[in-house]
Amino acid sequence: MKKIIIFFISAILLISCGEKSDNKVRIGIIGDSDRVIWQEVKNKVSADGIEIELITFADYLLPNQALNDGDIDLNAFQHHAFFDNEIKTKDYKLTAIADTCLAAMNIYSQNISNVSEVKNGDKIAIPNDPSNGGRALKVLEAAGLINIRDRSIANPSVSDIIDNPLNLNIVEVDAGSIYSLLPDVACAVINCNFALSFGLNPSQDAIFEDNPANYSGNGYINVIVARTEDKDNETLKKIVEAYQSDEVKQIYATDFKGAYIAVW
Repeated sequence: MKKIIIFFISAILLISCGEKSDNKVRIGIIGDSDRVIWQEVKNKVSADGIEIELITFADYLLPNQALNDGDIDLNAFQHHAFFDNEIKTKDYKLTAIADTCLAAMNIYSQNISNVSEVKNGDKIAIPNDPSNGGRALKVLEAAGLINIRDRSIANPSVSDIIDNPLNLNIVEVDAGSIYSLLPDVACAVINCNFALSFGLNPSQDAIFEDNPANYSGNGYINVIVARTEDKDNETLKKIVEAYQSDEVKQIYATDFKGAYIAVW
C-alpha cells in the first residue's frame, strides 16, 4: 500500500511541475483550414514518438482559456496583438513560443489592375471592426494611397488619416461582406480567409500584396502558444521545429496560395 501511495504522489508532482506524462500533445486551432499544415507536422514528429491531437474551436475566445486551464497543450490561431490583449485583460499564464506567419491582408479589385490606377474620389472598402480595419488602413498606407498620423498606433481609425491626396472614400463594412462589394468599389482590403473562401488567389489576384515590412513591430505575426510553465518543454520544441520547416513553407505556397507568409 505504501508503494502505491508513493507512486500516486509522484505522479501528481510530475504533472503539477508542468512535465508531460506522455508524448501526446493536444493543439487547439480555429476551424479546419490549417489541418493540412498540422498533418505535415504530425508526420514529422511521429518519428520521435510524438502524437498530436488537433482540437478545433469555433470561437476565438476559447483556445487561450482552454490552454490556460490545461485542457490543451498548445494553440495556434492568433497573432501577437490579439494574444497580448488576452494576457493583459485575463491574466493567463501563457507564453508565445514561436512565430509562424503573417496571414496576408491584400488589396483586390475587379475594376483596376494596379493601385496606381486608383482615381480621385474612388471608393475603397475595408473591414469595419477596429483590429482588421486598423490593419487595412496600414495596408493602404503601404500602398501609397493614404498616410496615417502615427504608424505605431495598434488599431488606427479613419480619423487618424492625415493625408488623403486622392480624397478617397473609405467605406467600412463587415469583413465577411467586402467581397460582394468588389463590383462597386475601386478596390478593397480583404482578409486572407475570406479571400480564399470566395475563390480569390492571393498570389495572382491581388493588386497589392501584404508584407511583414508594412507594419512596425510584430503585432500581426501569428504565434504558437504554450503555458508559461511548459515554454521550455522539449516535446513542444520539437513540434515548433517541425512546423518551422521548408515543407510547411511549401504548403503555405500551394494549399494557401501565398495567403500565409512565413516569418521564421
